[in-house]
Amino acid sequence: MPDTPDTPGMRVAALEAELASLRAEMQDFTYTVSHDLRASLRHILSYAQLVQEDAAPLLPAETLGFVNTISDSARHMGVLMDGLMELSRLGTTPVAIAPLPLQALVQDVVTELRQKHPEAPIVWQVQEALPVVLADAVLLRAAVMAVLDNAVKFTAHKEQRHIGVSAQQTHAVGPVTLRIQDNGAGFNPALQSKLFKPFSRLHTVKQFAGIGMGLALTRKMLARMGGGIQAEGIVDGGCTVCITLPYCG
Repeated sequence: MPDTPDTPGMRVAALEAELASLRAEMQDFTYTVSHDLRASLRHILSYAQLVQEDAAPLLPAETLGFVNTISDSARHMGVLMDGLMELSRLGTTPVAIAPLPLQALVQDVVTELRQKHPEAPIVWQVQEALPVVLADAVLLRAAVMAVLDNAVKFTAHKEQRHIGVSAQQTHAVGPVTLRIQDNGAGFNPALQSKLFKPFSRLHTVKQFAGIGMGLALTRKMLARMGGGIQAEGIVDGGCTVCITLPYCG
């Protein structure tokens, strides 16, 4: 019997449609705000640069320092807006789910990171015969890259740096959990709820660079593929990130 306007099925469908509409409006709003703010930001940077180039010899050192702070803050705002636009874009990016061998993907990302950080004496331990999952190749590579790049960054202050990658399944046809462990700076477990929020940082800029968007973007990428992400850590005791993905049996 088809649902009538008063049945639970119709009410759920109406709520889902309303939620989808609200999400689309929020994505459009985020993109528009970021785009419009960028125009004003360009003006701020341009005029600050003109002052730096033309009037620097005439300005007191303290005043010139103020102008430099304006430029630096405007550039930082530009980076934040890039993060907002990327978060908005991920909500509408087409997803192509297909069988994807984790072994080749992880090894490819590790190779790229080794080339990117040739000076980093990192001991990589990658489990052999990682399983095949159902995922979008572009999104999953970006997600794994973000997490492993974080592991490289947050082990930078360690004399001996270790990063491990392994996978497990709770049962034969269940989801795959990709575990990425490092012996880096870790984080305060009391702040765990903030870890995947946009622009949330658990360390100071002086300790580690970044704007706090990497894990927020990673969570959204994985959600688009039916996956998820969790993390555990202790201060100066390393971090374990678990990525959950559908298994391709």
